[in-house]
Amino acid sequence: MYNIVMTLLIIVGFLIIIATLMQPQKQQDALNALSGGAVFSGQTKKRGFEALMERITAVLLVLFFALALILAILSSK
Repeated sequence: MYNIVMTLLIIVGFLIIIATLMQPQKQQDALNALSGGAVFSGQTKKRGFEALMERITAVLLVLFFALALILAILSSK
């Protein structure tokens, strides 16, 4: 059981890295911050691919945290 959880943790870790790298760049937000337009940058709703990648990353992070807790419980026994 320990080896299965450890393998799943490693796989989910790699998937988190891939999902994070696939998210769109926010270069326009950096330009807005320099020009003073950063006040309204957080108020736009994310749609399409950006929203999908954000949800996938959030689910993977929760799964990673749960697997890490399970692994800690298994290793203490």
